[in-house]
Amino acid sequence: MAQNRSEKPDIILILADDMGFSDLGSFGSEIHTPNLDRLAREGLRLTQFYNSGRCCPSRASLLTGLYPHQAGVGDMVQDKGTPAYQGYLSQNSVTIAELLKTADYNTIVSGKWHVGLVPSALAHNRGFDQSFTLQNNGSSYFNSEPLYNDGRTVTFLLNGKPIQRSDTSKYLTQAITDFAIQSLDKIKDQRDPFFLYLAYNAPHWPIQALPEDIAKYKGRYLKGWDEARKARFEKLVSEGIIPKNAKLSPRYDKVPEWNALSEREKAEQDLRMAIYAAMIDRMDQCIGEVLVKLKAIGRDRNTLILFMSDNGGSGDTVKEWSYVTQKSGTPGSVASIDSYDPPWGNVSNTPFKLFKKNTHEGGVASPFIAWFPGKIKAGSISHQVAHLTDIMPTLLELAGVNYPKNFKDRELVPAAGTSLTPLFNHPEKIVDKTVFWEHEGSRAMRKQDWKLVAEIGQPWELYNLKSDRTETKDLAKTYPAKVKELEAEYLQWAAKVGVVDWNTIK
Repeated sequence: MAQNRSEKPDIILILADDMGFSDLGSFGSEIHTPNLDRLAREGLRLTQFYNSGRCCPSRASLLTGLYPHQAGVGDMVQDKGTPAYQGYLSQNSVTIAELLKTADYNTIVSGKWHVGLVPSALAHNRGFDQSFTLQNNGSSYFNSEPLYNDGRTVTFLLNGKPIQRSDTSKYLTQAITDFAIQSLDKIKDQRDPFFLYLAYNAPHWPIQALPEDIAKYKGRYLKGWDEARKARFEKLVSEGIIPKNAKLSPRYDKVPEWNALSEREKAEQDLRMAIYAAMIDRMDQCIGEVLVKLKAIGRDRNTLILFMSDNGGSGDTVKEWSYVTQKSGTPGSVASIDSYDPPWGNVSNTPFKLFKKNTHEGGVASPFIAWFPGKIKAGSISHQVAHLTDIMPTLLELAGVNYPKNFKDRELVPAAGTSLTPLFNHPEKIVDKTVFWEHEGSRAMRKQDWKLVAEIGQPWELYNLKSDRTETKDLAKTYPAKVKELEAEYLQWAAKVGVVDWNTIK
């Protein structure tokens, strides 16, 4: 098969769901991820890439190049009564796919969508030619049965039409992969480039995996979460991803010491993490299938691949939620609804503290890989601060598309990010970058090496991330003037994008 004759690159944007900073082999993990590790080895890793702290806001930010509030998805997909929290993509935003269509790209999305349930926010109305999407935050990996007791249904759309996943032989990660591969096959002979947004639901709860994948990891976590965190931290430092002066954050205070558990409890916890690891393993296997297909259709030498996660590992405790269907069958199977809980979420987010939904590093730091043969120096590592808002300008630059002031008679909010392409050739060059966050009252900003952060109802904390990337030494009382300076800048941003006091929101 001939290579794509367009000078514009093909683009594959891969997003994992609820996967922590250290869950890939190339980012410190013991989990077998050879395909993503190869992309990292042959490409670029960013050590300070940030998401928006949770699934909906991160997806909205990634797709539009805006902060989530500017795109209308400051929280989840429920309307909270203000434009910043309306719960679906704003008419004043435009997606990457919509703009790439203007440059004759074939556009494909396969996987989790979750940026609004109104027609104007659905993938087939937002620039995607071919689409297989999960509209909800989570789904069984084997069917479309509800995860909640309140009447909510799990909705999949195939090119805009509702479908049911009742075939329990097709694991969801595989189904997402198969649609992507089938879609690539349809356009393999076309001269026009393609954009594939591959949005896996893995490893979001419920933790369910294929038996053969679980078997590979069962017993590997009997040393416990403390040993797992220590081993990951040491690997991160040796890889140059975390600086040598960094300290491993303390174990999350609600997690017991491993040796305080009974042998039965240890076995249960080992299996819990084995299932989670298996989900990431299978996602990597499926990414490998996409890479094989890419080469088979002759589109592998002018393709940019980006990989990241939508937020940090989760501290959710699904078994404690009364509104979740309480299925208690064989762990990891279709009959079990469960999560891997704070102890292992704390491992996923090594070396950081806290979790998804928080704006401390454990919630917002993401592994990032960029692969572009001949355009990126193999094995590059960059310590440049970057954010999801930077993806839109990066892809538009490579496609030769300018971000417009208006699109289809809609006035657009100006793009918030900057292109990452300078890092492709000069990963060592660092430019100042300021990033902001707010999610359900958890708020933060990073300016140069300083980070100001507070969980809801808590006072500001201040960290110097150059000397303390893992946020172990709060300097707020030492530098009160710096706190006031950064707070003023944060409040200016918050007013601009429509942040409201979460204590008063509906």
